[in-house]
Amino acid sequence: MRASVLQNPWRILLAVNAAVIIGVFVHKIQLPPYVPYIHLLVDYHFGFIKRALIGAIVALFTAKVPVWLVFALGGVTWLATLALFAKLFQKTFGFAAKTLPLFIFIAGSPFFLKNFMHTLGHFDIYGCALAIILLLMPAGSLLFVATAATFSIVLILIHHIHLLMYVPTIITIVVIRHYLAHGCNRTNVAFGVVALLLVSALFFAAQFVGTMPIPEADFVAYLKSRMADSSRTDLLQFSYIWYQPLAKEIADTWGRLPHNILGVPVFALLIWLHMPVWRYFANLIGALASDMQRRLVIAALVAVSFAYLVMFAMVFDYSRWISNWAVCMFLILHAVKMLPAARQVPLIPADDRATNIFGLIITLIPRVGIVRPF
Repeated sequence: MRASVLQNPWRILLAVNAAVIIGVFVHKIQLPPYVPYIHLLVDYHFGFIKRALIGAIVALFTAKVPVWLVFALGGVTWLATLALFAKLFQKTFGFAAKTLPLFIFIAGSPFFLKNFMHTLGHFDIYGCALAIILLLMPAGSLLFVATAATFSIVLILIHHIHLLMYVPTIITIVVIRHYLAHGCNRTNVAFGVVALLLVSALFFAAQFVGTMPIPEADFVAYLKSRMADSSRTDLLQFSYIWYQPLAKEIADTWGRLPHNILGVPVFALLIWLHMPVWRYFANLIGALASDMQRRLVIAALVAVSFAYLVMFAMVFDYSRWISNWAVCMFLILHAVKMLPAARQVPLIPADDRATNIFGLIITLIPRVGIVRPF
């Protein structure tokens, strides 16, 4: 029995991952929810502004926003994302002893659910959840393209940075699941182009027109009127982000670059620890039945990665960005698995010693962080 466990420890690693996630949650609820809380206060009271959709939805149900709502909404969203991913993995690979290593490397990655727990209440996870829904729903009709466009619009209204964070992955999923799998014609290509133009126009409106139209003191006073406990003025210290122009964000990012760039070797190490996943992903791409599909998938991966490079130059939350990049890679992996393959690709081996060591290490890493590693 003991020898069997040592040779195939993946069930134990699954339990350890669950324990680590609980530990991250306990730690998270002890921290002040600065940015996630203020996002629940901001709505469209003063007209169209950026980063206001979630607050506007909350305002439909309550005039006063308690602090615990950050953790309640974030927790429900996290649990929904976990359930969606479990459903996706079951659909794509199934749950069995041979697929458990791949599940551990993805679901147990410090880039994925653990980091979403650490960033509980932030907007990143909404992009992941909506992308998973697109991977689960039928993709044969224009309804799928319209749904993807709607999801992209929702994400940009939540936060316009989603145009770089998850919209490129959503576009990749649409291309793979609809256009590559079901073919292109004049109608669906035109529909997709119009949808892309609408999403892009909304982004520019949010970025350059959706600024707060009143003085910051009046804005803060309004936010206080929506707080269940107006004495918690410390939670309003990030109100300036609704006034900060893009040029100032870029200047702040480059000003912090010499210090934040020190985390790059750590990010590189974390990516390297996922080598069994990347190797399997590369084999999946190499096994595609169509050379054209193979080239398009590689081009899509380059485009998604380039969007994250642009984001790195604009906003300094590096740990979040690298984590979401990895999540996008995991989701695109599932999309590629749905394409026709010329040959069967072996899964991550369950009995390889190096793979087991890598799996243990990523299981024990609780999260990547928000700005700097850990």
